[in-house]
Amino acid sequence: MCRRSHTSVAPVLFLLSLSVLSAAEPITIGSRRELFVDDYLVARLTGSANLVVQQPTPGEVVLVTDKPWEGSSCLYFTIFQDGELYRMYYRGLQVTDGRPAHREVVCYGESRDGLKWMRPELQIVEFNGSKKNNIVWDGLGSHNFTPFIDHNPACRPEAKYKALGRGQRTPDGKPGSIHQLFAFQSPDGIRWSLMRDEPVLTQGSFDSQNVAFWDPKRDCYVAFYRDSLGGFRAIRTATSHNFLDWDEPRFLGYRGAARQHLYTNAIQRYDRAPHLLIGFPNRFLPRNRFPDRPDWTEPILIAGRDGRSFRLWQDPIIPANTSATSGNRSNYVSWGLVQVPGQTNEYSLYAAEDRRTGTSMRLRRYSYRTDGFVSVSARNSAGEVLTKPLTFSGNRLVVNYSAKRNGSLRVEISDALGRPCPGYELDNCRVTCGDEIDRVIAWNNTADVGSLAGQPRRLRFVLNNADLYSFQFLSEE
Repeated sequence: MCRRSHTSVAPVLFLLSLSVLSAAEPITIGSRRELFVDDYLVARLTGSANLVVQQPTPGEVVLVTDKPWEGSSCLYFTIFQDGELYRMYYRGLQVTDGRPAHREVVCYGESRDGLKWMRPELQIVEFNGSKKNNIVWDGLGSHNFTPFIDHNPACRPEAKYKALGRGQRTPDGKPGSIHQLFAFQSPDGIRWSLMRDEPVLTQGSFDSQNVAFWDPKRDCYVAFYRDSLGGFRAIRTATSHNFLDWDEPRFLGYRGAARQHLYTNAIQRYDRAPHLLIGFPNRFLPRNRFPDRPDWTEPILIAGRDGRSFRLWQDPIIPANTSATSGNRSNYVSWGLVQVPGQTNEYSLYAAEDRRTGTSMRLRRYSYRTDGFVSVSARNSAGEVLTKPLTFSGNRLVVNYSAKRNGSLRVEISDALGRPCPGYELDNCRVTCGDEIDRVIAWNNTADVGSLAGQPRRLRFVLNNADLYSFQFLSEE
């Protein structure tokens, strides 16, 4: 039985407000890891605590698109890990004086560490009389060919890799002006073929990177692609059980910001919390709204749980504040988060820069702290975050946090009405300092919270000059 604690301000009103909040069914989290990329679990923020979107740290340039078949408009990079190999796909295109200098092609790169990339001579597609290049596809779909490795347990070997690509084809098979999405397959990620001659999605604009992947949570394929709604560039989604026949697409809904132009979306499952979808769409800021500068783009963060409703974070993750990132579509974020060898405490993503400024462009690696997309941040003074009632399984509470110099983190576990559970009061929690991805929280002489599992509980995190990124309940001997 949990007992009532003393509160510093308006205790009766405080408990009454919690009573209203606790009327809803508690959220079952089991032993899954929860991030603060949305406000799904947050009941209240007090003091100096705020949810703060984080920016990744810029790193090294990993690719310069300086081959004759590449150029200054190599967009829509896709990067994923496949066993010990990292694969990269992107469009090869040179634009000179606003016009294409050659046809669009699909280029391929590979790496053993995500840092040093090679462009193998594949001998597949001829360009200017030679097949000594890294082109894996040209023609239909080359504008924004976006592959993925299919994790569907029922996937056939010849379709282990799949892709969507925009094409233009009329019912009689001839090139047309209607934008459509076509489905592709490959047994090895190198040799590609159409899955069928007809398009698989036709309701959309499709004129940026359109992504798809197998979602084990919903037991189907999901696609997120470009369209327009009410005069704004927007994102639609559809689902399929065979990658060929898709249901009626729907537009995504957002919380946290007014409607705005979104071009790419880069939506993906986060592997440490696979119930969460995160994306890095590029916000497009047209010159008719910002007359002091040309069209420009900046990537932002969105996060969701059901594939349709997303929290949109307004602050850019890569500000368009340098000559390399401020150009129109110069800082598109690649689709794919990866961990490079030896860097278990960070995730890497990649962003293009210096688009259309010469005869090549660069791809730069950026790194995020593991789980570090958004934090509950309390700087210079104390702040608190209180969760909604939740039920968990396990006997250890693990947090991902960073307490700066003279900073600290403490946790209290209470019942649904906010009454601390005996032994797990704030005063009994050991002060947690430092910077760790997985830190077990302890109270006096115990870290065992197994006796509290299975019943509605609230977590009260008290921070001082600290950031909290995620938490998880685990079962340990």
